[in-house]
Amino acid sequence: MSTAFLELAAKKAEARYGTPTRRWATPGELARELDPKTIQTPALEIIDKALVEVGDGHCNRLMISLPPQEGKSVRISRRFPEWLLTQKPDLRLAVVSYAHSVARRHGRAIRDDITGKSDILDLKVNPNSSAAHEWELAGHDGGVYCVGIKGSLTSRPVDGLIIDDPYKDGEQADSDAWRETVRDFWTEVAIPRLGPGAFVVVVQTRWRDDDLTGWLKAEDTKGRWQVINIPAQADHDPNKGETDLLGRAPGEYLRSARGRSVDEWETKKLEVGSRTWTALYQGRPSPAEGGIFHRIWWHLYNTPRWVVRGDGSHWAINPDEVILSWDMAFKDLDSSDFVVGQVWARWGLQVYLLDQVRDRMSFVETRKAVRMLAAKWPQATLKLVEDKANGTAVINSLRHTVAGLIPEEPHGTKIARASAIAPFVEAGQVFLPSPELAPWVGAYIEETASFPRGSHDDQVDGMSQAINRLLLAPLLAGDLIVEADDLDDDLDGHEISPY
Repeated sequence: MSTAFLELAAKKAEARYGTPTRRWATPGELARELDPKTIQTPALEIIDKALVEVGDGHCNRLMISLPPQEGKSVRISRRFPEWLLTQKPDLRLAVVSYAHSVARRHGRAIRDDITGKSDILDLKVNPNSSAAHEWELAGHDGGVYCVGIKGSLTSRPVDGLIIDDPYKDGEQADSDAWRETVRDFWTEVAIPRLGPGAFVVVVQTRWRDDDLTGWLKAEDTKGRWQVINIPAQADHDPNKGETDLLGRAPGEYLRSARGRSVDEWETKKLEVGSRTWTALYQGRPSPAEGGIFHRIWWHLYNTPRWVVRGDGSHWAINPDEVILSWDMAFKDLDSSDFVVGQVWARWGLQVYLLDQVRDRMSFVETRKAVRMLAAKWPQATLKLVEDKANGTAVINSLRHTVAGLIPEEPHGTKIARASAIAPFVEAGQVFLPSPELAPWVGAYIEETASFPRGSHDDQVDGMSQAINRLLLAPLLAGDLIVEADDLDDDLDGHEISPY
């Protein structure tokens, strides 16, 4: 083998994999030079840092999820390839999306940027290989090839693969056939074409727990993937040692590349619904059917099962029992965790959630909320307070002003307690208010469906505590023997519908 050939091979290897000569520190810096109108947000700063790690060879498997319309595709599927090629012009890059036409748009944009800004990028497209979906750089082996999930990479070695949104919409994400198509692309098309040292970047809006990001994470037993999820609203739990990538406080919204205000984020959250918000905007989809609590198990009631008196107090219509159930915030924190107070009533073997307060509260605010909910529902003489977190302190401070506060010592894990009462939900004995009665019920169902993998479990804890007292404990004691005919006649004819 000639010396000249070896020198040429070494030069190409250095251009493709070696330490680059960098003119822009990050893809974001390049983006701002090519387009002064580029918006740089803290979320895109995080993404830039991760992409630099990929470019430097310190990470070869990266997953990124970010809410829709926040600049992730332009930064990752357009500016990142341009930034790489200015340093390593022999890189052979592939961009993949759910449709060939979408992937081709990325290829065309990169090609047109190089053509129109060749003086800045110091690159030129080979005129003999310049199709929008497939082109090479003049004088180099590098270039970009674009393909849809159903396409092929046969005979094309790939040094870097970017998979950008492999699902068009929720319908496609729910399709068994499309999920199989995506899996087949990964195992039979993508993996065989990756060259030594090749990187993969997966960027998507999350749809379902078993989408591409979901099942790649589930199969990653070796920790090969770096995973970055930036939710629209910070939902970390400091009690569990969790932090937010952007350093936000719990509940704080993303600084939007689109300039969305807090009010606009709140409106978006209401418009899309809890399940979509949790998946697309928070990046934490729950199983379609739910985990311990399946979505289809829930029944909703549409007519209030209470009356409101002139003084504002609420009275359930001839119930067998009404109780309050409280899940308090953590002792060491002022207001970072949620406090939940629920009103539950039992008619025979059926229990109904009548009311709920849920918010991040300080200790003082928590005491006020307990007093107010107790006054609102005078029938709830029993008030269960989980005997941990701030619960003990709340009981001690209100002992002489609020009657019936009972410390409840939790037994077993959260999962065990939830699993114990799940059969009652499955049997159709647990009812929730409809959205017309309680706009928060969608978020409630979403939390139960995502339990125990969801970000929060305070509503589940309150429910488990209440139903254990109302149904499980009496059954274990042999005290609850009620015939269906004993249910109050005043409630006959109230419409009950499955969720």
